[in-house]
Amino acid sequence: MLQQAFNGLVGGAFYALLALGLAVIFGMLGVVNFAHGAFYMLGAFGSYVLLDSWGVNFWVALPLVPVVLGVAGTVLERLFIRRLAPLDPLYNFLFTFGLALILQDLVKREYGVQSQPYPRPSALGGSIDLGLFTYPAYQVFVLAVSVVVCAAVWVVLTRTRVGMIVRAATERPELTRALGIDVARWVTPVFGFGVALAGFAGVLAAPMRAVNPLMGSDLIITVFAVVVIGGLGSVFGSVAAGFAVGIVSALGNYYVPSLSQTLVFILMAAVLLWRPAGLFGREEAL
Repeated sequence: MLQQAFNGLVGGAFYALLALGLAVIFGMLGVVNFAHGAFYMLGAFGSYVLLDSWGVNFWVALPLVPVVLGVAGTVLERLFIRRLAPLDPLYNFLFTFGLALILQDLVKREYGVQSQPYPRPSALGGSIDLGLFTYPAYQVFVLAVSVVVCAAVWVVLTRTRVGMIVRAATERPELTRALGIDVARWVTPVFGFGVALAGFAGVLAAPMRAVNPLMGSDLIITVFAVVVIGGLGSVFGSVAAGFAVGIVSALGNYYVPSLSQTLVFILMAAVLLWRPAGLFGREEAL
């Protein structure tokens, strides 16, 4: 059971990183970014292309690809998301949904639907003895890096003035505007940051999971469920729910495999019936 729980923590690391980016974007912009899974996929493919075409290894791709995608996200927000923001939120949802399909099809046209191999870094190719069991070193690295990144983001959001402004604008944008803070100036960098987190998760996933055009669409629905469970717009709730859902999914897959595909959504339904705002959300934000 402990090993399955650890498997869940590793899987939850990807949920947490993706949900963190989604929560920040939704909280500040009110945009349900359906293209988040496509950016995750582009992160994995970006690392693959860098290695296959230019010989750029994993350690260089890990910071480089998220930065490039983050910059692309800021351009996307300025050119399209911002123009649709004054309209009904459905317009941005449809736009990001269409963008996800376009990005998937462009990658499929270039690389097909077959999974592309991406080797694990040689330095992380072995196993680590965790006492009760041994575990692949790369998975331990993924978990450790994800925890460090989430913790670092949390420290920045809670211990710095800029972070507090961003967190306030994320969780209570209307109140933040009422206090005289220009929320609009933070929208573009926050959207880019959320996209960069998705790309970062994609690079981490490349040596572990199949690098293919559909890898984002297979994951994004579960990530949306994670965000709803944690509480829409809640940064801490999204991270906590990400790791919790990872553990629940891994244990469910082991003990009740017949419900492995639906267990997360059963959990989401139960949470919404008990607390419609999510575990860490606020009723007045709905």
